[in-house]
Amino acid sequence: MTKILLIGYGNPGRLDDGLGPALAEAVAALGLPGVTVDSDYQLTVEDAAAAAENDVVIFADASVNGEEPFFFREIVAEGTLGFSSHSVDPEAVLAMAVDLFGAKTKGYALGIRGYQFDEFGERLSDKARENLSKACEFIVPILRDKRIGDR
Repeated sequence: MTKILLIGYGNPGRLDDGLGPALAEAVAALGLPGVTVDSDYQLTVEDAAAAAENDVVIFADASVNGEEPFFFREIVAEGTLGFSSHSVDPEAVLAMAVDLFGAKTKGYALGIRGYQFDEFGERLSDKARENLSKACEFIVPILRDKRIGDR
């Protein structure tokens, strides 16, 4: 069985920046076999170890100015090997999984379009909630059927 890791990241206390964790929460509630779900404020080097234990990793985040309602694309392991207390991007996490653990993990980015990021509050804008719903409708069948490469 294909093992998939979905990492939803962003700050739920910054309005639509919480789209990644909101997607992670929705997917986790389904309890899909072979799918591990994680959620955090930002990606870190520790995510490389988790990514390396899976066949596929999907990085879900809010998108400030990306396609509406969301985009989904394959990513390539890129970046220099380095350690920091600051966040790293999905390509660098994937690169560390390859460099440090010999992983052959495929990576994908799921960017859900958000609109409100400049205030504090644990809520999503109406349009962001619509985009989240559409992203869930898209990703859940893929996760259930393990047919990532077909999209």
